[in-house]
Amino acid sequence: MASSSSSSSYSNSPCAACKFLRRKCLPDCIFAPYFPPEEPQKFANVHKIFGASNVSKLLNEVQPHQREDAVNSLAYEAEARIKDPVYGCVGAISVLQRQVIRLQKELDATNADLMRYCNEVPNPTLGRRNNHNNNNNNNNLGEGGGGSFYFPSSSSSAWNNDDTCGGGDGYHRG
Repeated sequence: MASSSSSSSYSNSPCAACKFLRRKCLPDCIFAPYFPPEEPQKFANVHKIFGASNVSKLLNEVQPHQREDAVNSLAYEAEARIKDPVYGCVGAISVLQRQVIRLQKELDATNADLMRYCNEVPNPTLGRRNNHNNNNNNNNLGEGGGGSFYFPSSSSSAWNNDDTCGGGDGYHRG
């Protein structure tokens, strides 16, 4: 009997929100499913940035199947706001966008280097191909067709072995 009372008291432990707010956690607590007692910092961050009343109002206005996503978004934004009070998650997004731009420029430069290399190095496989392939080797380079390395394009052609540099190793766009 003692074990059943201890397990029932454990199952009635307050959620992180009710524990933080020092109130009794009722069975219909709006916070309980999303702020488990094992994650007290999650609610503390959300409370610090948004306030318990605002979070409660938001959760009551959101459809039940969307509440978990809403809480996860609030928790992410709250953590980002605590780390960077001015920009929050927008600062992280901005850093990632600049990184993507930098990496795209690096990829473009590498592709340009590969183009120059392919134009300087004689390709022994070109002599073995028929005239049809030789006539179409350099069409639409940079637009997703015929190149020997990847160029992003609006067309979605399959990868194949038809390339102008490298002898058909299967890693080039056709």
